[in-house]
Amino acid sequence: MSTITLRSDAPPTRSRFRLSPRTRKLVLVTHIASAGSWLGLDLVLGILVVTAFTAEAQPAAAAAASIATFATWPLITIGLLTLATGTVLGLGSKFGLVRYWWVLAKLALNLVLVTLVVLVLAPGTEELAGAALDTLATGASLEVTSTMVFPPIVSSTAVIVAMTLSVFKPWGRVGARRLRRAAAASVDRSADAPAHRGV
Repeated sequence: MSTITLRSDAPPTRSRFRLSPRTRKLVLVTHIASAGSWLGLDLVLGILVVTAFTAEAQPAAAAAASIATFATWPLITIGLLTLATGTVLGLGSKFGLVRYWWVLAKLALNLVLVTLVVLVLAPGTEELAGAALDTLATGASLEVTSTMVFPPIVSSTAVIVAMTLSVFKPWGRVGARRLRRAAAASVDRSADAPAHRGV
């Protein structure tokens, strides 16, 4: 009597952190609300920048002085909250953090934006706010550099792109082609290898 010996190369199943449906919905609502708040702060920042460029001296200085309020701790806080909730959603769902290209793209956008706020935008707006307060006290004209136009445009565009990625989920899995080639090669080897039979 002959028997066929079968060997499985599949790795053992490991338990992984998963969110309960109720917790996932709560984190998802928080993530969506934080991303929407981020976009709203960008729009307010854009309005203040335009006002600083186009209004009369006193209203322009008041708008410029208010820019630092929106460009420092509110944006940093909401950016970190979006990052934290997105990370929890990724780790607690089938998508993970490094399995799908769209998740990686969102993660990269979030990290880059928060870093730019901390290292670039915040120091510049603090200096602008100081000059604006001096202008309000003395009545002199305020000069606003053209570079202030870019932060609200870049940030709001990146947030909208991240929202779009969440909806359409493009590009598939990371390393999908490599996995398909490996699977095809494994099938070819299995087809060419003789069956192992033991008596």
